[in-house]
Amino acid sequence: MKEPNRILFVSQQIYPFLDQETPIRMLNRKLPEWFQSSGYETRTFMPKFGDINERRNQLHEVIRLSGINLIISETDHPLLIKVASIQSARIQIYFIDNDDYFFRRKGLVDANGEEYKDNDERCIFFARGVLETVKKLRWTPTLVHCSGWMSALTPLFLKKMYADTPFFEKTKLILSLDNDEYTTPFSAKFSNKILGGGILNSDIRGVAGLPVGYEDLMRLAIDYSDAIVLASEHVNQRLLNYAQNSGKPIMAYAGENKEAYLNFYNGLLDKDEE
Repeated sequence: MKEPNRILFVSQQIYPFLDQETPIRMLNRKLPEWFQSSGYETRTFMPKFGDINERRNQLHEVIRLSGINLIISETDHPLLIKVASIQSARIQIYFIDNDDYFFRRKGLVDANGEEYKDNDERCIFFARGVLETVKKLRWTPTLVHCSGWMSALTPLFLKKMYADTPFFEKTKLILSLDNDEYTTPFSAKFSNKILGGGILNSDIRGVAGLPVGYEDLMRLAIDYSDAIVLASEHVNQRLLNYAQNSGKPIMAYAGENKEAYLNFYNGLLDKDEE
């Protein structure tokens, strides 16, 4: 009997864990449910931002998955994994947590509305934390869907850090483009923080030694993705042009059209089997 296809959703924001009911948060909430009800196995990850109420959402730590240390800028950062359920959808959400990067820090900006200066390291920690946890679960995804710029390093890490291991060998990367951008570029030291582990300067030429704005980061994500989904009606036109010029499959904006997503994903899988 053929095993079901597996989809890993790596999402920056999901309703109802972040209260405001935005289109992106609702879409990220519904996608795992749609695919699970259509015969796929799914796992979903998001950052454990400080404004997520653990008691109300019934989060609890998964001790057997926690305890890995991730080194960023020569500093060890313990990885904590928490989990909660969306009962009505019968899906679980895994949360990437760490006292330095997420504890008591609400979302992506501070109390004054300023973007956190270490959002670059939070981005690195989130993507690496997801992939390390999936490996520890011994759950190899067929597809990985990345939503939000905080997930944007996932394609690079998967294609380069794990290039010599069979675990993700056949995994396809799908990147969502939306209209939720950051405004303060990451520092020019960002590229040094992601080097190593199989990643060379030649792999990140577009950001090496330079301040990294939103468009720079997302172009890097497009480079290492296999397909693009337009998750907002209006996305950055320069990024859309870049994606179109890449020649990769692009799914037009479809709102919450379940069948459009199923058809696009199934088409990618069918093409891979040819």
